Amino acid sequence: MNTHKKYRILMVAACPFPANHGSAASIREMSEALVRLGHEVHVLTYPIKEDIPVMGVHIHRVHVPFMKPGKVKVGPGYEKFLYDPLMLIKSLHLIRKYNIDVIHAHNYEGALIGWFGKFLMRRPMLYNAVNSMADELPTYNFIKPRKLAVWLGRFLDSFVPHLGTYVTVVSDALKDFLLAQGVSQQRMRVVPAGVNLDMFARGNGAKVRLQHGLGSAPLVLYTGALDDFQRIDYLLKAMQRTLQLKPDAHLLIAGSVKNADAQQRYQAMAQALGITAHVTFVEVVPLTELADYLAAGDVTVVPRPECPGHPVKLLNYMAAGKATVSFKGGAKGLHHMYNGYLVDDHDHDHLGEGIAFLLEQPELRRTLAANARLTILGNFDWDTLAQGIAVLYQIMLEKRVDRVMQDALARYLRDGYVLEYTDKRNADSTALYGVCRRSSGRRKTQTFMRSLERRKVLFSGARPDSQHYPDVQVSGG
Repeated sequence: MNTHKKYRILMVAACPFPANHGSAASIREMSEALVRLGHEVHVLTYPIKEDIPVMGVHIHRVHVPFMKPGKVKVGPGYEKFLYDPLMLIKSLHLIRKYNIDVIHAHNYEGALIGWFGKFLMRRPMLYNAVNSMADELPTYNFIKPRKLAVWLGRFLDSFVPHLGTYVTVVSDALKDFLLAQGVSQQRMRVVPAGVNLDMFARGNGAKVRLQHGLGSAPLVLYTGALDDFQRIDYLLKAMQRTLQLKPDAHLLIAGSVKNADAQQRYQAMAQALGITAHVTFVEVVPLTELADYLAAGDVTVVPRPECPGHPVKLLNYMAAGKATVSFKGGAKGLHHMYNGYLVDDHDHDHLGEGIAFLLEQPELRRTLAANARLTILGNFDWDTLAQGIAVLYQIMLEKRVDRVMQDALARYLRDGYVLEYTDKRNADSTALYGVCRRSSGRRKTQTFMRSLERRKVLFSGARPDSQHYPDVQVSGG
């Protein structure tokens, strides 16, 4: 269903925009996809930005007189205490000026700002939840003591998600978390972060290898921010183990946001681990060069465990057709030995062993990579997800759900985005990681299954021969 209804949308993005990381990247690509569907999208954001084109989207920025916009960074900062109140005021002006139909608020600050528009201007608000603050806020070391940051994070987790008319979450794990916070399942839907496949259709890996003097070395690649919660420390420890098994391997850490302090800290750690000669740090990789860097890598890595959100870097890896090794907590959309290689959270030694194993298996890498890219199609591509988001707008505005809307939701949005294998002997699906079948028919759990998963793999709740219509109810705007 490509709905004929076109909406005027206010995206509340309390962050630098556009920027080459996480939420900012998702907001940009989501907005562009909605514009391609014919909707009118206005993004309200900070004056801080990177030189990245944004196609067809109206961008509105707040400004503080005599204050020069700073550099793009991830996480909290003192400037937000000035920008956020100005965004609140400007949001009300934009809603009135452009006769906005729907407020689409991102992250916690965006929800708090957008709620005033919902309350005062009587517009429905879709809150896009991407993380839990109790886990993430303390890692920035901005609020001290740490216990205060944890308490504030827990308070925000219990309060902010209830502000939306409807809530979208980027992963099944985050949905479970918000259900525990009392958010109604009837007004919540999993809408993962998406990716534009065309962006990674071609890349010049040879150019990157030549630029950094990497030659033909087996190359392990990480792309993204260097903030503490990304667990680059685990990545370096894993690489130490990889080098014990694959001495000619090399790790390339390609940053997305400048973070000199973190880079110096991790360079010192690499030296302490004795792996400096096998690790290259690139401070910032422009978005225009990301496809080249991904093309250069043999194996990509997600070292973040217990991640309630959906790592955008993982979607980039999958879209670029890369074989990825990941902790289970960060492996949204991956299934062990079907389209990735998964290990238990925090087990950095096994993470390193998985990297070494895939570096020795080029044919297996190609198969996992091909399956990863196929997983994106119709599930994690923005053109599909934007169609589903537009249906959610319609549901909020019309305050009803008819059969056509239910059909559209089922077509564009999955009930869940956890890949599971379907046992043909049982109607239920069960997620089985690290399980192999013995000739006797019995199963024995192993630390790692290293044969390709050839059983039927589907997203959770999906049945190839069934139709499922969720019972959706929406509170008033």
